[in-house]
Amino acid sequence: MLLLSLCVWTSLLACRQPGYEAEETIKRIKSHKGVQAVLIVNQEGVPIYSSTSDEEFAMDHAALISQLAAKAKSTIRTLDPTNDMTFLRIRSKKHEIMIAPDKEYALIVIQNPNPGAELDNNDANN
Repeated sequence: MLLLSLCVWTSLLACRQPGYEAEETIKRIKSHKGVQAVLIVNQEGVPIYSSTSDEEFAMDHAALISQLAAKAKSTIRTLDPTNDMTFLRIRSKKHEIMIAPDKEYALIVIQNPNPGAELDNNDANN
C-alpha cells in the first residue's frame, strides 16, 4: 500500500500538481504503520520538507540518501544509457528506505521494516 502511495506521489511530481493532492498523499504516506520520516529533497540533497522535527536527522539523511540515489541513477545510466531510475528501495535490519526521484525533487520515505517490533529511540535513529 505504501508503494502505491509513493507511485501516486511520483505521478503528482510528473504532472507538477504540488498543492492539495500532494499534501494529501504525504498525509497518507505518513499514516502507514512503521513510517518514521518523509522527506522531500531538492537536486542538491537539501530537505525542503521533513515530517520529523529533528533537523539534524533530516539534513543528514537527505544528503546521504540523495548521494546514494545519484550513484544508483548513474550506475543504471552507465549500464544502459536509454534507461533511467524511477524508484529505489533499500532494506536493512532496522530501516527500509524508499526513494522516488524526479527531475527537480525526490521523495524519501524511511520506515521500520518490522512495524510490529518496537525499536528503542537509539535504534530508530541508526
